[in-house]
Parts: sequence; structure tokens; C-alpha cells
Amino acid sequence: MTNPLILVTNDDGIQSAGLWAVVEALLPLGEVLVVAPDRQWSGGGRSMPPDVTGHVTESGRYVDGRWVTAYAVDASPALCVVHGVLELSNRRPDLVVSGVNFGANMGTDLTVSGTVGAALEGGSFDIPSMAISLDMDKAYHLTGNTETDYSATKAFTYQFATYLLDHRMSPDIDALNINLPANATATTPWRITQASRHRLYVPQAPDKSNGNNRPGYRRNRDYSHTDKHSDLYSVKVEGVVSVTPISLNLTSRVDMDRLAKSVRASRSEKSQWRSSQPMLSPHVGESMVA
Repeated sequence: MTNPLILVTNDDGIQSAGLWAVVEALLPLGEVLVVAPDRQWSGGGRSMPPDVTGHVTESGRYVDGRWVTAYAVDASPALCVVHGVLELSNRRPDLVVSGVNFGANMGTDLTVSGTVGAALEGGSFDIPSMAISLDMDKAYHLTGNTETDYSATKAFTYQFATYLLDHRMSPDIDALNINLPANATATTPWRITQASRHRLYVPQAPDKSNGNNRPGYRRNRDYSHTDKHSDLYSVKVEGVVSVTPISLNLTSRVDMDRLAKSVRASRSEKSQWRSSQPMLSPHVGESMVA
């Protein structure tokens, strides 16, 4: 029987210690192939920008005495998954794992995350996929912390990767989004959650006094209005691991017939209003433009 092929990527780049901690956790489960960005791609979402070259550099290394084939690509995390599935693997991957990210990816920030975007790209190929993130101080979001203990990360990566390899998920689950509290251990409880409708990171206006023209962000520290079944509440208030099933189906959960009737009624009223307005002659219109 052929070993499962596990495609691993991230958004913090090929040199990330978190990436290689995930690889180490997955080695007992099958053949691991790493296809990761050649540089930092935090905030890349599921983007496929036109200004990357797709240049591939071999970056394999030994992990626990085993050679792991790896490639660094000039590409976004989602594009790395595309490269991995269509170009760099010799067979279809059985699992896509993205992470571990330097910082949590929860709430309404999910669509911003390159870590989550890569997992959803795996889901778009109908491959079981998961994103895993470790809560960290903002100061380490782009660089990581050399003192970080990844033992909990490895334990939960192994646990949920095993589950995804052994079980077929519901058709509406395209990926699992897993978030660990900063102080998580291998025995920290976990919970199935929903994505909060609140922000974890609050956008800030550019600090132009310091020559910064790019908006920044700060961590939201008020979770009093966050649903108790959400990822934010579970990780930030209760200190448990959050496991959120996420879907590529972004359709709002509304009464479709009721919405359609409302839109049609509104359009009808607008059309009646337009028909009651006097028509402007081309000459008058030209004068007004001039």
C-alpha cells in the first residue's frame, strides 16, 4: 500500500521554524512534500497575484534522519498549493497542511490569512485540508519567536492530520482551521467552533508621522460581545484549542425567496420613479457636462 502523500505549505516562508515543526509531526503519517513561498506572505489570503514568477528552488533537507523533498517558490501560499498539486508532486496529494502560522487566524480575519487561503486552495481541489496557527504576540507575526515551543503544535497537527487521512469530511467542509492558544500544551482541550463575526486584529490608520503610509493593526482585547461558541472566545477567553470547519461556499444564510422578493419590489419602485422624471435632451445634457 502506498504511503499517503502530504503537501505542506505556509505563509511565513520556507525557512519558518513553524513549517518544519509541522513537517516533523507529519513524517510518521506518510510521504511529506513541502512547497512553500520563498519569502514572507502574511496577509496573502487566497491571492494569485500576476507579478510573481513561479520560480522554483529546490530546498530539501533532512528531518529526523529522513530526507524531505521541499521547494521554495516565488508565489503566494495558495499558488504554492497549485504548484504542488499540478507540477511538483508525482501523484495527487492525500492531504494539504498549511502552517504553523506565527499568530492566530480567527474571526473575520480568516479571509486575510495566507495560511487559511492555502488550506482553502487545497479544499478547492477536493483534497482534505487544514490550516494550523499558534497565537503569538504581534511583535513575532512576521519573524516568529526563536524561543517558541512547538510541541503542542506538533501534537495537534498529528492528531487532526490523522483524522483527515482516515475520514471523509462533509461536502461543505473544505478545510479545518485550527488555532492554538499561546500557552497550549499537548493536553490542552480542543473544541469545534464557529468563526466569530468579530475581529481579532483591528485596522489602524497609517502612522505618517513616522513615514509609514501603510495601515497597521492592533490586537482586539475586548471579547465581551463574542459568541461563546466561536473561535475567538474559545482561544482568547477559555484558553482551549479552536477547530473551525470552514467552507468555500460564502453564500449568506438567508431566506433566498424573501430576499428575491425584496429586491424585485425595490427595483420595481425605482423603475417607476425613473419613468416619472422628465427626459433631458442631448443638447441639455451636453451643456450640463460642459
